Amino acid sequence: MTNLPFAATTPVHIGRVGLKARDAERVAAFYRSALGLKELRRAGNAIGLGVDGRELVEIEGSPALREDDPRGAGLFHTAFLLPARADLARWVRHASDGRIAIDGASDHLVSEALYLNDPEGNGIEIYVDRAADEWPRDGGTIRMATERLDVDSLMSELRDGDAGWKGAPEGTVVGHVHLRVGDIDLAERWWNDSQGFDTMVHYGGQAVFLSTGGYHHHIGANVWRSRGAGMRDEDRAGLGFVELLSRNASAESASRDPWGNEIRIRPATA
Repeated sequence: MTNLPFAATTPVHIGRVGLKARDAERVAAFYRSALGLKELRRAGNAIGLGVDGRELVEIEGSPALREDDPRGAGLFHTAFLLPARADLARWVRHASDGRIAIDGASDHLVSEALYLNDPEGNGIEIYVDRAADEWPRDGGTIRMATERLDVDSLMSELRDGDAGWKGAPEGTVVGHVHLRVGDIDLAERWWNDSQGFDTMVHYGGQAVFLSTGGYHHHIGANVWRSRGAGMRDEDRAGLGFVELLSRNASAESASRDPWGNEIRIRPATA
């Protein structure tokens, strides 16, 4: 078994994300070509993609769906965590060679990240963590920020003759999921009380980051475009579910946050 990053070793962590798509074939093709995920499963209208036999994304297709509303509750982005900094550098070169559109590149102090969107507007983050003992802290609180990514430093990880990007490497996981919500305080209380997550960082009154086991965040929730949003429309493309793997769970279960985002729990097996 491949050694997994810290994000996937905590008591509760992200297993996979479910997406609802108007054109599942087109969306799945993007995750294969842009991210290098492999198709692992087909069942009815659903396509499962992942790495090492671990499914990370399920895409369920229905042409009857309405387009996602970026100002409503739902998915802000799915964050794919790569095992090493050199892997992120290889992906940047792959994105450049393939003319994959990048929406942003940031240094968050605890991690380095690039951002893009899939063909139906679902946000994607590709990132690598710094070692946990290097995360800056104010007292006992992890400090995060959004600074310019030093791309030159990142690309210096690659040496002459590097084999380049060969698809998502072993050990790639969904490190965190960032949600659009209508109210930060309500989101924080729900994740604290209903899911037992710890609050790690606040970004003023606009975003909150939560986790288990001391990770910088498994869940982000923001109101950057969705402040005041009500219940998520069931017939829209976008987020289908977030699946959490729990070492404390003995059976599968599901609940919904205050905006109708479905959160599934499945017992962790490793």
